[in-house]
Amino acid sequence: MIRASTRAVGRTEGLVSRSMSSGPAQDLVVIGGGPGGYVAAIRAAQLGMKTTCVEKRGTLGGTCLNVGCIPSKAVLHSSHLYEEATHSFKSHGINLPGGATIDLQQMMRKKDQSVFNLTRGVEGLFKMNRISYAKEVSTLPTVPIDDQTIVSSTGVLELSDVPRRMIVIGGGYIGLEMGSVWSRLGTEVTVVEFLDRIVPAMDREIGAQLMRILKKQRLNFKLSTKVVGATKTPVGLRLTVEPSAGGVQEIVEADVVLVSIGRRPYTAGLGLENVGVQVDRRGQVSIDDHFRTSAQGVYAVGDVVRGPMLAHKAEDEGLVAVEIMAGMPGHINYNAIPVVVYTNPEVAMAKTYDSGGDYALGMVKILSDKATDKVLGMHVIGPGAGEMIAEGVLAIETGTTTKEIAKTVHAHPTLSEAFREAAMSAHGKPTNYYKM
Repeated sequence: MIRASTRAVGRTEGLVSRSMSSGPAQDLVVIGGGPGGYVAAIRAAQLGMKTTCVEKRGTLGGTCLNVGCIPSKAVLHSSHLYEEATHSFKSHGINLPGGATIDLQQMMRKKDQSVFNLTRGVEGLFKMNRISYAKEVSTLPTVPIDDQTIVSSTGVLELSDVPRRMIVIGGGYIGLEMGSVWSRLGTEVTVVEFLDRIVPAMDREIGAQLMRILKKQRLNFKLSTKVVGATKTPVGLRLTVEPSAGGVQEIVEADVVLVSIGRRPYTAGLGLENVGVQVDRRGQVSIDDHFRTSAQGVYAVGDVVRGPMLAHKAEDEGLVAVEIMAGMPGHINYNAIPVVVYTNPEVAMAKTYDSGGDYALGMVKILSDKATDKVLGMHVIGPGAGEMIAEGVLAIETGTTTKEIAKTVHAHPTLSEAFREAAMSAHGKPTNYYKM
């Protein structure tokens, strides 16, 4: 065991512990090499701390880089290209003799190469900063994962064939993104969601519009529905579902079932209870506003603490926690952390509010304070929403008003013009907006 003046534990995305012992071999030990952990290690090294990172995988980058955000976005991009080739190229005068075909094995190799390149990049950052490096998902009891026919968000990225039918349990962003991938590749996809809406944290108006769009893309939905059993058959799987509130049961069949009901923090087996760190029944660590846990000198960041399991949230927490340990001021505005759903079109939001209203094919929705006119929240649905949401995050962080956005010239023709139109609409004076 390494004695350290500062230890960081971090999904194990970041538990950071500080014990002021004398003569340590290292100033900082980071347990967990995900976005929160490896960024914390780099910042600590930049601040002059001797740092070691301990990671249970053979590679750095955590869930996001190895089996989450990065590989899923690689496959999302490939499936989008296939969709374009089969449905859009011809209208642009681009003809493919014989039509586009799928080589799923090559698609997966491309995904794996992307992950390999990026994990090696993180290792390169560790070497450059002289950081030494020592080399679980939620499940349903009624639907046990075997990663063959009943798969997790990790297993669904390793399928060797395009299934004919897929049931996605969970209508959150992971389920919708992965459902979109396989739908584009030709799979008949049905999303089963316990609640009465998809992506519950999303603005209700935006969520309703997204579901309308996804239905046009051949995704099917069963809302307010729960899965009560699963049986393997010679030709696939048979799921028993019923209304969430109880009622008549129904049988639905599929070749593959994706269980995407969320992830759990990876804190089991770390011995946190032995050092006095309080962990709840989900494995989540309790912290104060400075990321300090219940144990003296132990800090936690990332997926092991409260809030959404987002890589960019973990990164910011890792940076701030280390700066606080170094005696620097640190603060995170949790009201201005963007969330992106990488469907087609993308959906992005900064701060979550819910309100009613009409919808169009794509939109920018701004919520502002009636008294001060300051932007409180922003939601975007449309191409490039993940890039566009940065304007909303900046507006929230800086206290920008809708009048100020309305007076800001946006280039034409661009999608960002929608921000100005939305801001002008807040004062009843849009120039290029009409109600459908």
